[in-house]
Amino acid sequence: MKFTKKMFGVSVAAVLALNASVAFAQAGETVKIAFIDPLSGPMANIGTGILHTFQFLAERESGKGNPAGVKYEIVPFDNKGSPQESLSVLKAATDQGIRYIAQGNGSGAAAALIDAISKHNERNPGKELVFLNYAAVDPDLTNSKCNYWHFRFDADTSMKMEAMTTYMKDDKSVQKVYIIGQNYAHGHQVAKFAKETLARKRPDVQIVGEDLHPIAQVKDFAPYVAKIKQSGADTVITGNWGNDMALLFKAAKDAGLVVNFYTYYAGATGGPAALGDYGIGKVKYVYGSYPNLPGESMDILKGYEAKFKGEDFSTATTVHLYKTLGAAIAKAKSTDPVKVAKAMEGLSVKSFSGEITMRASDHQLQQTLYLATWAKADKKNPVARENTGNTWVNEKTFEPYISSTPTTCQMKRPA
Repeated sequence: MKFTKKMFGVSVAAVLALNASVAFAQAGETVKIAFIDPLSGPMANIGTGILHTFQFLAERESGKGNPAGVKYEIVPFDNKGSPQESLSVLKAATDQGIRYIAQGNGSGAAAALIDAISKHNERNPGKELVFLNYAAVDPDLTNSKCNYWHFRFDADTSMKMEAMTTYMKDDKSVQKVYIIGQNYAHGHQVAKFAKETLARKRPDVQIVGEDLHPIAQVKDFAPYVAKIKQSGADTVITGNWGNDMALLFKAAKDAGLVVNFYTYYAGATGGPAALGDYGIGKVKYVYGSYPNLPGESMDILKGYEAKFKGEDFSTATTVHLYKTLGAAIAKAKSTDPVKVAKAMEGLSVKSFSGEITMRASDHQLQQTLYLATWAKADKKNPVARENTGNTWVNEKTFEPYISSTPTTCQMKRPA
């Protein structure tokens, strides 16, 4: 058959059209994300609030909100805060064909999911899953337990402690420290890194007490607060979150305990309401954001709180997750988790706090951190939290290189 110039033009057009369709195949696709976290039990308020955050951002970041043009759909699963239940609902999610898994409340559940997802991917080529961890911060998850299919978007326990103790180094009101935390991986790591980093940066500081209590089981922290008082501590370091954070504050307030609180999660749901006017100028937390941060973060906060009346926006790491995922899908030109995981490694994108980078060696996001103090809301810092009239005021900004910590990860990558 004679190949005419006209036919050549048609062939070229067809190839170009095919390439275009391949290049932009992901545009308009729906990416389902299984949200696995406690939606019942003592930590349900935390899980429900973060589910709303995922749903709000799914709507905001869909379509033109991301460079790939994909749509996001969140499918919630209640793990009741249990690692075992997390594995059951993971099976339910995979049975529905969902290939992106998001979880954050509890490093025990995260460790169980990492292991299960790794085994699933080995046994089911072509049906691989990617684990998007927005808040489970045990450093082991990106060190001794690091896994190719796991990506963490929050700063880990050691990174936050590095920032926290950098600030404490110059806080001369810190002389005697009491460490209290939940008796699981994160609580143990907070205690470990607090002692190690203070010994290095403030060898004059005394550790006058240490307690680890059952997670989500203590109803009254008065006995623990009595021990803190008796120790003569002027400062408490805690990694508590959820109800355990709120009840610790309540007991401290009831007992008239006057100490510095250096925390990880005082700003999360329930913390501000429990504080009220207690701890003004004394309670601090380290996180990747704070309520009065200007720019895109403020826009998101206002949009969220307009939609969910009576709920504060507090889980900003989910924004980093969506920014990175959307950019990775666009880079991969596919929603296939295998291609997206590869594209996510080493990826740098712009988020509300500046440039963030998914470190390739261990899949730990490198990001800016902030240390904020509980204070009266004013014209400069107007965003009051949980109807208290008080807010979080940024005291110190830590660029990614300051809070970054090394990794021992020896990652095995798929062939």
